[in-house]
Formats: sequence, C-alpha cells, structure tokens
Amino acid sequence: MEQDRYRIGVDVGGTFTDLSLTDEVAGKLYHFKTPSTPHDPSEAIGNGLAQIIGAGFYPQAIVHFGHGTTVATNMIIERKGTLTGLVTTKGFRDVLEIARQQRPHLYDYSIHRPAPLVERWLRIEVAGRYTAEGEELIPLDEAAVRLAGAQLRAAGVAAVAVCFVHAYRYDSHEKRAAEILREELPGVPISLSSDVQPEFREFERFSTTVMNAYLAPRMAGYLDRLMRHSERLGVRAVPHTVHSNGGLMSMETAKAYPVRTCLSGPAAGVVGAAQVAAAAGFPNAVTFDVGGTSTDVSLVLNGRGAYTPLREVAGYPVRCPMVDVHVIGAGGGSIAWVDDAGALKAGPHSAGAIPGPVGYMRGGTEPTITDANLHMGRLNPIALLGGAMPVDRAAASGAVTAMAAKIGVSSDNAADGIIRIAVANMARAIRSISIERGCDVKDFALVAFGGAGPLHATFVADEVGIPTVLVPEAPGTMCARGVLLSDISRSFVKSHVRVLSDASWREVLDQAQAMALEAEQWLVSEGVPEALRGYVRMIEARYIGQNFEVRVEDDLADKEAFIRAFYQVNDEVYGYHVEDREIEIVNVRIEAIGRIATPLQKPPAVLGTLDQAHLGTRTVHMGEENGGWAEAAIYDRDQLPAGATIIGPAVIEELTATTVLPESWTAMVDQWRNLVLTRKAA
Repeated sequence: MEQDRYRIGVDVGGTFTDLSLTDEVAGKLYHFKTPSTPHDPSEAIGNGLAQIIGAGFYPQAIVHFGHGTTVATNMIIERKGTLTGLVTTKGFRDVLEIARQQRPHLYDYSIHRPAPLVERWLRIEVAGRYTAEGEELIPLDEAAVRLAGAQLRAAGVAAVAVCFVHAYRYDSHEKRAAEILREELPGVPISLSSDVQPEFREFERFSTTVMNAYLAPRMAGYLDRLMRHSERLGVRAVPHTVHSNGGLMSMETAKAYPVRTCLSGPAAGVVGAAQVAAAAGFPNAVTFDVGGTSTDVSLVLNGRGAYTPLREVAGYPVRCPMVDVHVIGAGGGSIAWVDDAGALKAGPHSAGAIPGPVGYMRGGTEPTITDANLHMGRLNPIALLGGAMPVDRAAASGAVTAMAAKIGVSSDNAADGIIRIAVANMARAIRSISIERGCDVKDFALVAFGGAGPLHATFVADEVGIPTVLVPEAPGTMCARGVLLSDISRSFVKSHVRVLSDASWREVLDQAQAMALEAEQWLVSEGVPEALRGYVRMIEARYIGQNFEVRVEDDLADKEAFIRAFYQVNDEVYGYHVEDREIEIVNVRIEAIGRIATPLQKPPAVLGTLDQAHLGTRTVHMGEENGGWAEAAIYDRDQLPAGATIIGPAVIEELTATTVLPESWTAMVDQWRNLVLTRKAA
C-alpha cells in the first residue's frame, strides 16, 4: 500500500460522470462511469470515488486528483448564480446594456440579447477617472464607494464586481475601492476587472468580471462540497480544476476565478485527444466529443488544439484564453420532436441524466437519439457499461414508433431520420471549425470520443468527407483521461497599447519581467517545484488601423526578431504582411506552466486472436444509405489484439462506448490500442 501511487482524472458530464485512474507503479489505466447528479455534481464525483475505492484502490495512495466540470456553464445557462452588484466609473453603468452593436444574424429580429447578469438598480456609479495615458483626471470618491457598499449590503448582494475605465493599466482606484467594499461587505467576494481580466475593450472586460463575481459564491460552495466528499472517503490529494485553456488550477484559484472554468470538461478532452492523435501519427485532427447532452468539436493543428481569446457563454462574452470548442445541443439524450410544420427534429433539448432516454428505464417518455440507436440495434439490446446498466430496447422502440405515427412513416424510417438529423447537425458543426476556416478535411483525422462519439463517427465522416476516424482507448472517458494529461497553467496578461518603437519595446520588456515575477509567485503558491516550472512569453500586436491583434510567441529580448515573427503570423492568419506599416503592441501575455501531467504511455499488449474477441452477430440497421438492416459481427474491444482488422458491417462494444462500422468501413487496432477506421477501397 505504501508503494502505490494513483492519479485520478474526473469529468462531470450532463448524463455520466467519468473517472480515469492511472496506477503509476504498475503503469496501468483504469476507467469508471457513474450517473451524474445534476442537483449537486459533487455527489456524483463522491459516488465515483467510492466506486474506485470499492474496486480495491487505496484512497490514501491517491497523489493527484483533477477534475473538469460544467458547473459554471450550467449556472450561466440556467441563470442560477447569485445576486451581484457592480461598482463602476460615473457614466458607465450601462456598458453591459449597450454591449456591441452586432447581430449574429443581421436580418433576424427575433434574436434578443440576454439580460445583463447585474440588474440596473444594482449597478452603482462613483466618481474617479484615469486617462489611458495614466493621468488622474478625477480622484476616487471614497465616500461614494462607501455609500455604494452600504446600498449593496442593504440589497443583499452575495458578490460585487468593480470595473473602472482604464483599470486594465491603472488599477489603484479599483484596489482602493475593493478595500472599502470589503469593510462594508465583510465576507462578500469582490472581483476586480484589473485582476480578473486586465485587457482593454470595456464591454468584454466588464462582462467577464461580472460573470466571475456572479459565479464565485456558488462555485466556492460546490468546491467545498467536493472537498468534503473526498476527505470523507480518505482522499488526501487536494482537487485541482481544469480551466478553459486546458490547464489545471488549484481549489483557491478556481474559487477566485470561476469564470475561467466555463469550458472546463471539453477543454480537457481536446488536450487528451490532441496528444493521443499525435502519438498515433495524426497531428492534424478534428476532435469529436459526443456525450449525453452535447456534441463538442474542435480543431487540432500540428498537435496543438486551437485557442481563442474570446467566446460567448450563453450569450455573454467571456474574454480569457480558451480552447476553441464549438458546442451544439446534440447528444445521446437529445430529444426527438415534431415542430409546428410537422417536421422531425432532434435536440437541442436533452433528457439528461434524469429521466434520461426511454430505454434507460428511469422514467423517460420522449424518444431520444439513444432510443433510436437502440431500435436500430446499434447499441447492445440488453445492457450497456459492460452489463452494469440494463436497457429496455422494446420501450425505446415503442417511443420511436409513437413518434413515427405522428409523422406518418415507419418506425425504421423514424429512427433513421432521427439519427440522420443528428449526424447532419454534427457535420455542420465540424464544417464550421474546419472547411469554413480554409482547412481541407481530407488531411485530417476525426478523433471520436465521448459515450456516443464512436457510435456516430463513420456516418459523420461520410457526411463531411473525412477519410479516417480514430477511436481512442476507452473513448467514453477521454475527457477524464485528458485531465491526467493536463499541466497546471495560468495566463497572465496586461494591456500595453503603444506604437512599436525602441522606447515602447523597453516598456514591453519591463512589463514582461514584472509579469514573469508574478507568474513565478503563482506557481510557487500552487506548490510546483522549481524544476517543473515553465513560461511561454507572448505579445499580441496589430497594424495601426486594425481592429484585432495576432499573437506572437517569440524571444521578447529582440525587437527585430519579434517584427519578423509578427510578419510570419500575419501571413498565416491573413495571407499577407506589410513591412512599411507601423505595428501597435496591444497585450503582453505570459503563460505560467507547472509540468505535472502524466506522460502518454503505450498500453500493454493484448494477447489473443480476433476470433476470441468475436461475440457473435446481431441484426443492425446501418441507415437507408447503407442498405438498411444487415447481419453485423459483434466484437469485444478489450479482447482485440494489435494489428487485428475488422471488416464492416460490424459493431465493436466496450465499457464506455460502442463503435459502428457500416459495410463500407474497416477498423484496424494500432500499437496504442486505438481503432483506426478507414473506408474500403472503391
């Protein structure tokens, strides 16, 4: 027991909570699944940890515990945060309301922007103003700040955001206001824009800071409950949380900056999938994560996931470095329905974990994508999760038949229609992050994971035109496994809007040096040993007159090298560069990294033959375009040896997922125990 060392990664999904455990001594990887508990996600994590301990793993030997969570995102979507106040510069209380004069669809007048997370009566102005150059035009009115604190206390707010104009560069007013507010509102978390997101562009900075404040109290409560569950079970390792750029942060950092966890789970999946795909020889890939509630797709170029500095969460802009994940409401639990015109639809509404699909026998009554797959024989008709989860295929078929009667088609056509609609939606999401950005998908592999990713992967690949599908080992727990492959990291940024010159370059170097010290102090506070600390320095810049900047990762000590790198990045992003045009520095950024991740390890070889993995046959509907019903060979993936080749039609079953091979596809098991799916030669 003393020699055992376990590392655990957890991903909390809408339907299932997945756990992956690495035994560092034996070099083995184990996977577990348990139903999610939407009322309190920490409860499902506790249930999963109890399952692991019940399987014979000592809780005291757990040396690392990381988890990805959708708690913050769900709070925003469901508007279940806390009553929040905003203290801002006089004349700027309506920045959140005015927003940007942009519409996602220019001529669609039915689209409405969501209401601000802080109601107008709780947005209080105070006098005090800096210019962008650092001149104090108006001193901070400390009496007004104290009065604002008293008003917010009387209103019963549970969190406060402080957002002053130009605080991204000159933060003394915000810091003094926070001192006063903490005196007036003891115990209430205060979020400062100069701390949460010190970048220019007022609306995005205000929105991100307000969201951070809105999430803080309840996120802290969730993390505290998670800590109690793990301590009660004897786990000594303090949980870490995945944030939106795919790195890990401590409990205290997650409590202080909950807005950075909005893409927690999906980001970990991209990190893991990118490493698995690169090891298998596919540095360029599209990640395809289909769970019970949603489909998440992202682009991987040269082994690295694509990042974005800004995205919307439930209609609210959030500005912080994030893995560029496109999310749609299409998962195994997505409900099939008929619109007012009598057309069949699938999603975005989901049956979730409770009541779930009809076939799960938990009270669901509306047909879902999972029920359609059960009807078509693509899923095991008796039980899922290696026999641990019984299903009722007859009930699922009954729900599909009732839907078929509404639209006047056969049950088979209705089930096929539900799947084809879902596949079309998934394919559209993939095109938006690949083809529409100028990528030729013929040069990419589709990395399919999540509980329902491999189930639909070949059909989506046919729809999009991707020639190869990679199904990792234990695909249903890829996001949890990605947590184990993630390092501790945090991005430090400071706006420094200056035309590039010798003088401004020296200012940039001074700013970078100060930020490097701050980044090092943070890594020390996270308990990262000096040998494991790393830093990536970046400058975000643009040409004078451009609206948006590009990111340059290069040696900050050499201005000429930076200019050459800036030209190269512009060529990659925009297809051109202009050498006689002035460059404007916008942001200085440092990524602090604590290299604690478990390196990707090749799994032990499986001994046996293809015949030993063959479980029999089953009649499976492969879709009307693939000839309908066919007799498909059924295989146990855990028994497949490296080099084994399977010819469709076939179904490959395992604990966490099911892979479907139509007649036009074959599968080969590689040395990493991935399934590499390719189309048969014409």
